[in-house]
Amino acid sequence: MKIFSLEGQVALVTGASRGLGFAMASALSSAGATVVLCARSRANLEAAEASIRKAGGNVDIEPFDLTDQTAIGNGVRNVLARHGRIDVLLNNAGICEWSDFEQSTLEMWHRTMQINVTAAYLLAQAVSGPMIERGRGRIINVGSYVSVLGREKLQAYVASKHALAGLTKSLGAELGRHGILCNGICPGYFMTDMAEPVTSNPQMKEIVRSHISVGRWGRPEELGGAAVFLASEASSYMNGHMLMVDGGVSEILSFSMSVV
Repeated sequence: MKIFSLEGQVALVTGASRGLGFAMASALSSAGATVVLCARSRANLEAAEASIRKAGGNVDIEPFDLTDQTAIGNGVRNVLARHGRIDVLLNNAGICEWSDFEQSTLEMWHRTMQINVTAAYLLAQAVSGPMIERGRGRIINVGSYVSVLGREKLQAYVASKHALAGLTKSLGAELGRHGILCNGICPGYFMTDMAEPVTSNPQMKEIVRSHISVGRWGRPEELGGAAVFLASEASSYMNGHMLMVDGGVSEILSFSMSVV
């Protein structure tokens, strides 16, 4: 038995048209899964689809808006109708809005919670029924190193990622007895569009780098192994766990004397 193999499995990945979502979807595809890429933009999904297909992967797309409860339900039903099953749900989609607390708005709070938490809840609920019927499934929620830490100017984002960790543990407690394992991945600092407010400032980028114990920012493809691990039989006795993939940021405070 190849414990990391995903041959014959179907994986639904949100926020999969770029960044970490695309990197993880590509890794799942390389492990043998048929990946269904989800995001709002059909054009962006088609470009991601073409890239994975060119690499030899089995891939499909399902565009829908994660702020629309009806669209989420219809999207899951469409995938089940085409593929007959969903073995892995990878809730990756998320937004991050920076603001001083006094200038933050309730709209920003609601928008962040809706996409980062509520959509993950609704998707997990939609796929759990078919997974329970089959007696097996994997739900993977993408948190953040701020699922266990606080950061200024990111009130809604930090709160949403703490909430996602709590949701993961609660789902693991309830669904584990049905053969459905619910775990999370917590990325640290990766070179993606979401990190642009930091990476666009050379001084801030270097300060952050100096606090990462491995001495560099992460590459998106470095998250792929964690996704394959949690989707496969290699993690068959893990449930309710948030796996840190952050270069040590959440556990180790490190800094270079050159920037102190």
